[in-house]
Order: sequence, then C-alpha cells, then structure tokens
Amino acid sequence: MSPSWVRNPVVAVAAGAVGVAAAAAAGIAADRAGKHRAAVAALETADLVDVVPDEEHVVLTDDGVALHVEIDLPTEAAAAAAAERTTADGRREALPTVVLTHGYCLSLRCWTYQRRALADAGYRVVTWDQRGHGRSARGDVSSYVIDRLGQDLDAVLQAHAPDGDLVLVGHSMGGMTVIALGEQYPELLRDRVTGVAFVGTSPGGLTLANGGRIATVARTLLNRFGPAVLTPLSTRPQIFADIRRAARDVELFLVEQNSFASPVPRSVVRYTADILLGTPLDVINGFLKTFDGYDKRPVLAQFRHAMVLVFNGRQDILTPPAHSDLIVEAIPGAEHIVVNDAGHVIMLEHPELLNQHLLQLIERATRAEAEDIDTASQPRVRRVVTDVAKARRVRRLEQEAEALVRSRGKAPRERAKSAGRRGESSRGA
Repeated sequence: MSPSWVRNPVVAVAAGAVGVAAAAAAGIAADRAGKHRAAVAALETADLVDVVPDEEHVVLTDDGVALHVEIDLPTEAAAAAAAERTTADGRREALPTVVLTHGYCLSLRCWTYQRRALADAGYRVVTWDQRGHGRSARGDVSSYVIDRLGQDLDAVLQAHAPDGDLVLVGHSMGGMTVIALGEQYPELLRDRVTGVAFVGTSPGGLTLANGGRIATVARTLLNRFGPAVLTPLSTRPQIFADIRRAARDVELFLVEQNSFASPVPRSVVRYTADILLGTPLDVINGFLKTFDGYDKRPVLAQFRHAMVLVFNGRQDILTPPAHSDLIVEAIPGAEHIVVNDAGHVIMLEHPELLNQHLLQLIERATRAEAEDIDTASQPRVRRVVTDVAKARRVRRLEQEAEALVRSRGKAPRERAKSAGRRGESSRGA
C-alpha cells in the first residue's frame, strides 16, 4: 500500500516533480561529473568546513524573534599584530568589528572560510542567522520583509557591537539587509560604518533571477506553484525530508548548477545543499514576496562616505553583474570586482579570492577613517578577474585525470597484443 503522503495530490505533485527532475537531470549530471569528477575529487581536503565559534548568543528582537549570533575572536598573537598597525602620522589604527550577513535560504554557516581568515587577520567577527534561517527562530509571515531585516541587524549591532567602527558585509538578501539598515539608521551608517561589501546582491530595480533559462524557469515555477506546494509540505516536514532523501543526487546537481560555475569539492556542494534545503519551507515561501517590486536604489547614496566593495560572479544566475552595476553607479568611489567562472554562492566557491579582497577593503577603510580620506572622491574601479590559483589547480588536476584515463585505456590493448603474441608462439611450437 502506498504511503499516505503519496495519496495527497499536492504532495504527489512535488514528488512527481522530483521524479521528472531526476530523469531530466541525469544525462546532464553524468556529463558534468565526467568532465570534472577527477578535479572535484582532488579538490577535497580533510579540513572541517564548519567553524566552532568563540561565543554564541541569542538576541531577542522587539517583535519577540530569537536571533542566533556567533562571534569569532582573533588569537592574542593576531590581535597584537593588528594593533601595531599605525597611520601615516604614527597613530595606532582603531580596528573595526566585521559583521557578516547571509542571504536568502542560507545561514551564517556560509561564511565559514571568511570567518577564519578575518579572525586570523586580527579582527573580531560577528555573524548571525536571519529570522527563519539557520538557528534563528521564525517570525510572523508578515515580518518576512527586507525592512524588518534591517531592524534585526540593528538589534544585533546594539547587542554585540554597540560601539567602535564597523565593516558590514552582506551577501544577496544580506546585502539588501545592509541597505535597509542604512535607510533606517543613517546616523549609524554615517558615524560608525567605515566599509561595506556587497557580495552577489542587488539594490532592486531589475528583475531578480533574470540570469538565464534555469533561473527564469525556477522563479516562474516558484511564483506559480510555490504557495500551493510549499504550504502543505511546510506543515509536514517529514514528507519533505523523505523526498529529499529519495532525490539526493538530483538535489546536489541542482544546487551545484545554480550556486557554482566552477568545480568545487563534493563536500562543499553537500554542505551548501544542507544549508539551502534546511531552510523551512514556510520561510522560503514567505520571503519570496518581498523581492517583488523591491527597489532601494535611492538609499545607496547613504553609503557614499564609506569604502565600498561590490563583488560578484560573472555567471551568477540569481543576481547577475547588472545588479552590481547599479550599486557601483550610485556610490562614488566604489570598487567593482567581477569574478570569472563564479556563481551566486561565491564565498564558498572562491573563498581565498573573496578573503583577499575583504581584507584589502578593511585595511583601506581603516586607513581612510584614520587619515580622514574622502572616499567619495576616489575613482570608481571595475575589474574582471580570474581566480588564477584555482583555475591552474583545476586544469592541472583535469590534465592528470585525462592522462590517467589514457594510460588505463592503453594498458588493456597492450595486454591483448601481448596475449596474442604468446598465443601465436604456442601455436607455432
């Protein structure tokens, strides 16, 4: 007898969709895996992906939502070395607190590589889960709007970074959260924020997820069928878990296709999938509506005093470079870095490259604050870059794999020829 959930027509649609997706994706997945399997396997390391924080906290918002916050502290040696930095006139630089805000359907876990790099460089790092994401509590569905997220970020800052300079980093919806903070608390932005990084984000004014066929189809399906399918499934999480288990390979394939544009370790794909698909379905559904009509472009002028980095992947299908161009156009002095072979979840795909640019941003922002440099007078810079170190590593691994395949194919032929010669010799005897 079929399980009861199979007889539910709405849930059956979801399960059927998984089956269709599995059939459609199988050939593409096999082709992609064949091209990159060796490189992906060789990219694996024994390093643990997750970070163990130095502190964990809960911040209660004014509407009663418990937000999960983690803090990473620099080692004594790193802090001491950072404290020795001085300005041109010999004064010590005041180090900022770095606050990382994740995007839609992600969690603070997506910043794992950046947290390590920033703490190792001597900075105090604050990360948090947005409402309904990660380990933070859900809010009322009416609270799943960008403006409310700006208030949540302010609550986190008041609780765990109440004074001193700040560098704010936001990815995707997290960047929108930072923009909302600037709109609602302009004095905070003016008085304390020295640097801002907008990573794979959008100020609005363009249709989100307009970067290609996959993104357009996905968004159309979510908008057309999302409430009808997601709402029943959200009340029966075990059903969704069963469907996920049954379609694990397809799940990983879809996450890889929509999150990355270059080979990444399989463990990172699984890690990303667990974060993305661990987000409650009612939260996914609830936040979808907030992106319709979203447009905060006029607010960007509030950031003209800060050192601004705009960082995105050239192949990002959710917030393509055109979205980042709008931010750069509105903020004098902004630096725009477009990364080749990079998708939306760029902090996990090209972590070393992003770390490098974040550290440079913080150093420039700290020096500009200490020496009273007018950041708005700096020239706009746009650079298209390639993660050369990763590209070389992947190409070398792929070449080694191709050579290994050729050698394995050659060996059976040589053994067959040798066997044939032995056979002729025995017949002649």
